[in-house]
Amino acid sequence: MAQHNPVLLFPGGAPGETGKMKQVDDLSGNKVAGCPVLRISNVSEPTLTFYPAPAGNNKGATIIVNPGGGYNILAYNLEGSEICKRFNSFGINCVLVKYRVPRREGGEKHAAPLQDLQRAIAYTRAHAAEWQIDAGRIGVMGFSAGAHLSAVASTNYGERTYPKVDSYDEVSLRPDFTILVYPAYLAGENFSIAPELKVGRDTPPTILIQTQDDKNYIDSSIFYYYALKEAGVPAALHIYPSGGHGYGLRNTGHTVNEWPFRVLSWLRDIGMIEK
Repeated sequence: MAQHNPVLLFPGGAPGETGKMKQVDDLSGNKVAGCPVLRISNVSEPTLTFYPAPAGNNKGATIIVNPGGGYNILAYNLEGSEICKRFNSFGINCVLVKYRVPRREGGEKHAAPLQDLQRAIAYTRAHAAEWQIDAGRIGVMGFSAGAHLSAVASTNYGERTYPKVDSYDEVSLRPDFTILVYPAYLAGENFSIAPELKVGRDTPPTILIQTQDDKNYIDSSIFYYYALKEAGVPAALHIYPSGGHGYGLRNTGHTVNEWPFRVLSWLRDIGMIEK
């Protein structure tokens, strides 16, 4: 089954947007594993795109994917469409979120993107029957800034951050699991975490993928894992010696490239896919 067409998350216009930006798609920047990265910016009309697993190999679980890019751009193929297609090959449905970037002046870096991701979670869960997915097995995955966004959504699901749009918004906003790949912005000082992260015992089970040489952000993974452990949240942390930051799932020659298989094993461990 092919990917669906993109769906506007806010058909009447995203909250707080006063005009439409002209989206910029850039393939000219640094390559990863010899391949270009599609960097998207000037997103004012957030969307989701559903990537269903093949009909004969659909495990029922769904991952909502959030690319990174410092909340300024979206690494849309490296940390988005390529991720969806790979996990589709494992029998897992995916939803790719194109959230608003760059950062909006006067608000927290994640404020508008959180509205977009929460709406994507609601829309996905509300369409579970139509899309033939399990409404109780919908998780979030993010990379770098997208991992921060996924963590914020996983710890602030009790309150909708946007005005209700339609009946789709009447479902739970809590992800059933959380996958954070080289997360950024999670760390505070001395093993504390950023104040917007409200970790508690009902925070979804979480797995973190990290490399030791990702020196700017390794504390994000370690401190966040510690907070999860202290709260009694089922959590896994895989730290690899090398690989840096921003590799997606491309083959960069480092052992960390195996991380999708660690995620699959973990999803079996927590009962999201069958063993």
